[in-house]
Amino acid sequence: MNAFTPSAAVTELSLRSLFDAQHRASRAQVEVPLALRRDRLQRMRRLLDEHGAALALAVQADFGVRSPQLTEIADMFVLRTLLSHTLKHLPKWVKPVKVSTPIYLQPSSAWLQRQPLGVVGVISPWNYPVQLALAPAITALAAGNRVMLKPSELTPRTSALMGQLIGQAFAADEFCVVEGDAALAAAFTHLPFDHLVFTGSTATGRKVAEAAAANLTPTTLELGGKSPCIVDASSDFDSVALKIAHGKLLNAGQTCIAPDYVLVPEGREAAFGEAFAGAVARLFPTIAGNPDYAAIISPRHHERLQALLAQAEGEGARLQVLNPGGGVADQASRQMAPVLVFGTTLAMKLMDEEIFGPVLPVLPYATLDEAIGYINDRPRPLALYWFGTDTAARDAVLARTVSGGVTVNDTLMHIAHDNLPFGGVGDSGWGAYHGETGFLRFTQQKPVLVSSKWARGDLFYPPYGKRFDQIMGLLKRWL
Repeated sequence: MNAFTPSAAVTELSLRSLFDAQHRASRAQVEVPLALRRDRLQRMRRLLDEHGAALALAVQADFGVRSPQLTEIADMFVLRTLLSHTLKHLPKWVKPVKVSTPIYLQPSSAWLQRQPLGVVGVISPWNYPVQLALAPAITALAAGNRVMLKPSELTPRTSALMGQLIGQAFAADEFCVVEGDAALAAAFTHLPFDHLVFTGSTATGRKVAEAAAANLTPTTLELGGKSPCIVDASSDFDSVALKIAHGKLLNAGQTCIAPDYVLVPEGREAAFGEAFAGAVARLFPTIAGNPDYAAIISPRHHERLQALLAQAEGEGARLQVLNPGGGVADQASRQMAPVLVFGTTLAMKLMDEEIFGPVLPVLPYATLDEAIGYINDRPRPLALYWFGTDTAARDAVLARTVSGGVTVNDTLMHIAHDNLPFGGVGDSGWGAYHGETGFLRFTQQKPVLVSSKWARGDLFYPPYGKRFDQIMGLLKRWL
């Protein structure tokens, strides 16, 4: 990995040529047999089985510090379960779906014919650079589409290796990877895809949606937002703190559904801080030099997090830095110790921006209504987490808040359930994939009505008169 040489950047002209080739291929083969779809998924499975270790090492090299085991669980395992689930259910998903026919159209028959959209574009982020690139691609391939993938330039080794491996396993008009900077990504969004998937920040998601709209390209936007945790008074703080610490500090907080702030019962902030410190020490006995504790992806991102903390502390917040084992990470490693923040105000940037790092504000609430109100006064989050044993309080939170997804008494785990869709709402995105929901996201469900020779549609033809009035009167009584 030390001898890494970046691939030659794709030009806008070659980008368009790749798209045109996929577009022609998708129109020449509208019907994509189940056997071919399964073959493409099996090629992807072999790619992961044979080269997963190399991909994990590429991710480690791009981050500087990130253990291959973290990539195995957060990237490879998720993809393997997705492939297994999709291969198992794909024969059922591709079949036409018969629908009942209303009495006024009988004895005609009707069904939904499930067809590929055509060419799907995927723009993936750097934080889980294998999973978030290949998961939507796998689902789009299962739906019979061609796929163009633009991975992040912030993980160049991973992107280059994915491009090489996919180029070996797939024809360019089936599935291809294009590498380049933000300018190429912008050009990518202007291609007239049949569907475009973007995973990243809300600010960039707005630009992607605007560019796609010029071509009337439908989009799936997997964005971010400030995902809250509500710790109920009925909960056990030690157990809760461990689960929140794991969800927050996985990949050093660089996770779109990581807890962004914690609401705890008023007066128990210190107790939560103590429990959280114990949880951090259990998960990460040391921070500096610990391969299980990922680095912040770049100096720019590290500086941004430090600036958020400096501004908060300068405006009166109290910081609790958690550094079990002591020691100081060298500047190059960018291993940032977890920080709890108490006494925040709405004027602080870390209460407005998605944090995307190991910084966790702790906010007190006096009543459940106050906690729910705080969440509802802000853009709808990608995820919400509730902890406790009071089912009435739990159900109140579920009924009175809207979020992309929820895990109760844990964090992150709803994303691992293959039968649950994953997606955002409002500022945290739109559209969802995973499982059959994802398959249908990349599928045109074409409605088909086959009229019977016995059908009497002519009863509704003009000229209208007494017979028409009688028929309509009869139908009104039946409906």
